[in-house]
Amino acid sequence: MSSAEPRQGERMILQEDCAEDKLKNGILTLTNQRIIFEETEGTMATLSKKMGNVVLDIALDKIDSVKTEGFLVKKVVISIGDKLYKFGVFSTGKWAKAIENQINADKIG
Repeated sequence: MSSAEPRQGERMILQEDCAEDKLKNGILTLTNQRIIFEETEGTMATLSKKMGNVVLDIALDKIDSVKTEGFLVKKVVISIGDKLYKFGVFSTGKWAKAIENQINADKIG
């Protein structure tokens, strides 16, 4: 069973096909409990994608900060301890706000 399987009471908030600077291409998923990045393998010839391994599975309470950076190539940057993950998503502002909202909701709830 993949760790990307929903947990008890977990619901998806956002999901997007994107790339991370070091982890490469994959699917980024934000739930009300965690952020998940699953690698994908695809070919342009067939326009198909195959899901790979879950390479990032982080509880929201482990995230230290969320911000956006970049001018032409914008990214949402998630800081966990001394690690930075930079995701090239379509709407960085929307992602950063959604992650912050879920972190704050988690602290309240």
